[in-house]
Amino acid sequence: VARRLSLRKHPECHSMAGGKAIEHLAQTGNQELLTFRLPMQHYRNCNFSFSGLQNLVNNAIVQKEKEEGIQEGEILSCVKDVAAAVQHAVAVHIIQRTYRAMLFCIKNSILPSKNATLVVSGGVASNQYIRKGLQNLADANDFALLCPPPRLCTDNGIMIAWNGIERLRAGLGVLHSTDGVRYEPR
Repeated sequence: VARRLSLRKHPECHSMAGGKAIEHLAQTGNQELLTFRLPMQHYRNCNFSFSGLQNLVNNAIVQKEKEEGIQEGEILSCVKDVAAAVQHAVAVHIIQRTYRAMLFCIKNSILPSKNATLVVSGGVASNQYIRKGLQNLADANDFALLCPPPRLCTDNGIMIAWNGIERLRAGLGVLHSTDGVRYEPR
């Protein structure tokens, strides 16, 4: 979403990563000016998916560009409202799915009946709006919430790379030849 909104061109966000830029702009945006249907509402599982939301957001951005008479790549006048609405929809989706997972774990005695802990890490855990929503969820269900400090909530790609290094050192599941492997960087 940050890339589609061209937030690198925004004067307040030019040096920020996408998620941080969305969070920054959302602080002064009005999340109620746009509403996005939440993903996967008809699925009764604990899975997350943001692809449907991404399509809705892209369509809304295209519509706003037409309304404002601007080209793709220019900054919308309502960019803060879009950021706030997107951040809210993402937070609600995460909270709903996490709550469903908590209920599943409780029902199936996967967690202790007392002192259960919800651990949130990775880039999403650095978003204070999402973190606050998860804190409210944890509090309402007598869970402790454990989040690393934001400086340690880095992109999951780093964690995946670290896992790869450890697997390489241990000689586990390492592909030694890339012949025949087809990949497309994005």
